[in-house]
Amino acid sequence: MPVEPLSQDEIEERLGELPGWSHEDGRLTRSYRLGTHFAATAMVVHIAQVQEELDHHSDLTLGYNTVTLAVHTHSAGGAVTEKDFELARRVEDLAPGHRAH
Repeated sequence: MPVEPLSQDEIEERLGELPGWSHEDGRLTRSYRLGTHFAATAMVVHIAQVQEELDHHSDLTLGYNTVTLAVHTHSAGGAVTEKDFELARRVEDLAPGHRAH
């Protein structure tokens, strides 16, 4: 079943439930700061596991003590869909366990 793009209004409404996330350049984006490089690396591995479970992958960038995600749905022409928000919610759920902010 094809995934439908969300309207700008739908995106803005859903973003209200995800503090720290934004809609930039047609993608949902969020950066997290962690205490150490090792902690950031562990969070990247955890996010990669979630992405495999969902079969939906973001651009995931590891910095010294930062993790940045940018996600959209390729199968929907690069638009933002509910799949992107599902991934964002899952990442938000795991972030406190990594002491990410």
